[in-house]
Amino acid sequence: RQIPPGSPPLRASGRAACTIYCTWGQTVLGRICTQNLRIDRKVYNISEFIRRHPGGSRVISHYAGQDATDPFVAFHINKGLVSKYMNSLLIGELAPEQPSFEPTKNKELTNEFRELRATVERMGLMKSNHLFFLLYLLHILLLDVAAWLILWVFGTSFVTFLLSAVLLSIVQAQAGWLQHDFGHLSVFGTSTWNHLLHHFIIGHLKGAPASWWNHMHFQHHAKPNCFRKDPDINMHPFFFALGKVLSVELGKQKKKYMPYNHQHKYFFLIGPPALLPLYFQWYVFYFVIQRKKWVDLAWMVTFYARIFLSYVPLLGLKGFLGLFFVVRFLESNWFVWVTQMNHIPMHIDHDRNMDWVSTQLQATCNVHKSFFNDWFSGGHLNFQIEHHLFPTMPRHNYHKVAPLVQSLCAKHGVEYQSKPLLSAFADIVYSLKESGQLWLDAYLHQ
Repeated sequence: RQIPPGSPPLRASGRAACTIYCTWGQTVLGRICTQNLRIDRKVYNISEFIRRHPGGSRVISHYAGQDATDPFVAFHINKGLVSKYMNSLLIGELAPEQPSFEPTKNKELTNEFRELRATVERMGLMKSNHLFFLLYLLHILLLDVAAWLILWVFGTSFVTFLLSAVLLSIVQAQAGWLQHDFGHLSVFGTSTWNHLLHHFIIGHLKGAPASWWNHMHFQHHAKPNCFRKDPDINMHPFFFALGKVLSVELGKQKKKYMPYNHQHKYFFLIGPPALLPLYFQWYVFYFVIQRKKWVDLAWMVTFYARIFLSYVPLLGLKGFLGLFFVVRFLESNWFVWVTQMNHIPMHIDHDRNMDWVSTQLQATCNVHKSFFNDWFSGGHLNFQIEHHLFPTMPRHNYHKVAPLVQSLCAKHGVEYQSKPLLSAFADIVYSLKESGQLWLDAYLHQ
């Protein structure tokens, strides 16, 4: 039946709902489209479910009023099981005459990407090599033990202290990349084992909550570089002016929270050195306590108890605190440069409801493959494009699918960027300088 504009959300059980007559994403429909989303032409009411969504409320609400077919396929490893739970949310289907694609999305590109995904699955590239991840975990555990043994065997001189700090920094960074694999459900075929190992690595080896990572990171993947939807660019506008569009917009509004025309300079002071030791270190505790994530808190306590009991007898309390701060400082520099080189220099804007491929490609870029780059830059996250298109793909298969993605992009005129590691680092600074100057010009003259 036809639904008049402004009607309240429809509620019906099972498939015997009704046909939805609407053009998706238009505000004229009021609450109809803003509380629902569409997957494969089926319409689901998410107004109540968003609070129970395992991936977090925000990641699903970012697609409210939009077609979410491709992100649904990308994020879930057991779509059949998830679909059963979605039946209670189903309220109808689009009318036959309604198009399957919104006007802002590239139909041909989307169809060919879906064919590519089917090909990738037939090739077995969505299946992981468990031995690869076991060896990766073992190399982290061995370095963790070595950091302690150096101080225990050779004493606590400045050289051994520094060497231990470097090894622990490698442990923390590499554990961060490894927990990322389990968080994306890319190792095991079932969610349960992925979640268990995710808790162990991020909680026990790093002292951070899995729920916090899920809350932040899935939003980033759902809408990368989209203002107010990707939390990774929340530093705009209070610390940095990011992207050409947002920087000019900020300048026209005559807003100045920081001297953005100097942001490429103060980035070295409040960016890489400070993010982990001065912000994340306390915020993760605030997050778990505020949201009552007691399981996460218990895992975090095991981390702090372990390193406290391991290092205080060797270094004393002050020495331990000094070691801990140095490790977080080194890890923070590593983390920020690696995670920002793929995104900050790319297009940053409001959500334009583009198709999945265009959304990911305009916000991500790659760093050239090499043994060192694969290990250093986030555990094969130098293949950021492939990771964003296939977030549940095991990291060791990114380089195998990359040529197929490049061919798809070349055919449809979508820019596929790959650059050397040092160039990627430099582009962070260059992009901050450019967006800061754009802000200043708009602030003074527009």
